[in-house]
Amino acid sequence: MVKIIGAGLAGSEAAWYLANKGIKVNLYEMRPIKQTEVHKTSNFAELVCSNSFRSKDPHNAVGLLKEEMKLMNSLILESALKNEVPAGSSLAVDRNLFSDYITDKIKNHPLITIYNEEVKTLNKDELTIIAAGPLVSSLLAEFIKNELKQEELHFYDAVAPIISAESIDYNKVYFKSRYDKGSADYLNCPLNELEYKNFYHELINAERVIPKDFELNVFEGCMPIETMAERGIDTLRFGPLKPVGLEKDNQMPYAVIQLRQDDVNQTMYNIVGFQTQLKWGEQKRIINMIPGLEKAEILRYGVIHKNTYIESPKVLNNLFQVKNNPNWFFAGQISGVEGYVESAASGLMVAHNILSVINNNKPKEFPRNTMMGSLANYISSPNKNFVPMNANFGLFLPVKIKKSLRRKYFYDESIKSLNNFLKDL
Repeated sequence: MVKIIGAGLAGSEAAWYLANKGIKVNLYEMRPIKQTEVHKTSNFAELVCSNSFRSKDPHNAVGLLKEEMKLMNSLILESALKNEVPAGSSLAVDRNLFSDYITDKIKNHPLITIYNEEVKTLNKDELTIIAAGPLVSSLLAEFIKNELKQEELHFYDAVAPIISAESIDYNKVYFKSRYDKGSADYLNCPLNELEYKNFYHELINAERVIPKDFELNVFEGCMPIETMAERGIDTLRFGPLKPVGLEKDNQMPYAVIQLRQDDVNQTMYNIVGFQTQLKWGEQKRIINMIPGLEKAEILRYGVIHKNTYIESPKVLNNLFQVKNNPNWFFAGQISGVEGYVESAASGLMVAHNILSVINNNKPKEFPRNTMMGSLANYISSPNKNFVPMNANFGLFLPVKIKKSLRRKYFYDESIKSLNNFLKDL
């Protein structure tokens, strides 16, 4: 029997994998008995930030990670593909249908027993996966902090607003994906130079909600748009508001704010890259400055919330296993990976490693020339400035191959290597 704490992406993935291998799982999820600051439902694998799983291109780092996960029969990807909404070359989902599907699968598996209760401590003699997520309960976080001798366990994350599709002025926006990759699934709000400068001025001067209990330490990939804007007036135009590849009638706007479909019925859109910690009144005022969104109805405001992760290189090996307690494994964002796909992938890796332990086999690390193995290597390698990491080809071992051929090479080697790895075991 394996105890799993947390029914998020990593915990659900691990529970499904182990149960399908004939292993009994006790899955603990504190919601709805105890809610977090940002979850809205009691469903498993609820997506609280973006609804995007990013690129579908297998020659992209996160696209390759998805291909690797498919080889391990990922439940998360199965649900994502069944509940996909248009998003150009990205994989985006209807977040409610996505989590409904996973919840139903998990709850109806005969080898998975669900406990809706808060776990506050860990048993050193119990085979356990800690997949409590970035919003782990404060009591369990404090226990982990003390047991693993960690100084701190947190950073901050910001969530983008979602608006009603029927409140958009479609005369001022246009459908297009950047560089026309995939179908034209993004709504684009073009800004001229004056509109952008007015937007920028109001954004950096808007009133914010500042957390009082901890020092603000935002992960770079989830930085609030107003914080990013403070780096310079053109920072956004080279970041989330980049107009390149979004020309209309052969004319390139000065800046572009993109909207991405958030549900199957096309009733909701989220504002891409617009994570924010502005006060709600300020969010509405500034969003209404965007061309096409003058009368936008905000269905969910952006919020800032605490995320949790351990200093993995100090305490975990490349099996995601605690060095001084082999019965404890960490998975998901708390382990130091960043992103939906990476979190789910870590759940698969940990479940696979635990299966080897149960079968009295010495677990073997995932091949270093796979995206999975590279992430496992990252979270376990010495690093004085450790921060959560997304999938990227910079984690791979360098190769002397022409740059234009490198991504295909990484893909071919990774899939071949992972296939052999799984076959051997």
